[in-house]
Amino acid sequence: MVKRIEAPKPYAILADTLREAILVGEIPEGDTLPPERELVAQSGLTRGAVREALRILASEGLVQTKPGRFGGNVVTLPDKELLTNAVAQFVRGRKLPLRTLQETREVLEPALARLAAVHRTADDLRELKKLHEDLVAAADNFPQFSMANVRWHKAVARASGNDLLASVLYSISYGVAVSTTTEEYDTPATRKVVIRIHGQINDAIEARDPDLAERRMRQHIGATNERTVTPAATAIPLSDH
Repeated sequence: MVKRIEAPKPYAILADTLREAILVGEIPEGDTLPPERELVAQSGLTRGAVREALRILASEGLVQTKPGRFGGNVVTLPDKELLTNAVAQFVRGRKLPLRTLQETREVLEPALARLAAVHRTADDLRELKKLHEDLVAAADNFPQFSMANVRWHKAVARASGNDLLASVLYSISYGVAVSTTTEEYDTPATRKVVIRIHGQINDAIEARDPDLAERRMRQHIGATNERTVTPAATAIPLSDH
């Protein structure tokens, strides 16, 4: 028996063709695609099909429409924010429990700390130290302390030099912060411990000791997860990149 054969939609074929040309560099970033009427003539498709193909590419972050006489569909490449937003929407849409985000952090953040100790720059180190100072200054204000804590973790991710791993961390970091803002987590003793371990991780990164940075971050994330007493809670990622 022959099953029904589904042919690809014409606009999908055009989108695939243009996408591949952009991703392999045949159409460089910053170039403007031919006008719609030229794409219609070149492809033999209807204007509606061409517009749908361009809409798909725009939704993927591969073209950006510039209005005006000298505007058009300008080729762009996906940035970190696109990936971050996609992961954040996945988390929200699937209503992933806090436990899942905790497990992700346990795997991800020690690796980021390790990479930060290897790849950090002088600017990265200055930022980590400044954010640690902000954390200390906010010790008596838990909402500010929580936000400073998140900014420090994201700075470690940036210092790793790995944009892919860092983007995943960005996408869940605020959700974890929101979900762990509880009375059990908000104690002076807990904040004191967090300040101390952040300083120790900073020292390991400054010393370019990846083993120590990874071990200390693993201890830190493990202790954080133990203090979170709502394992069934659902995190709500927020955007602040």
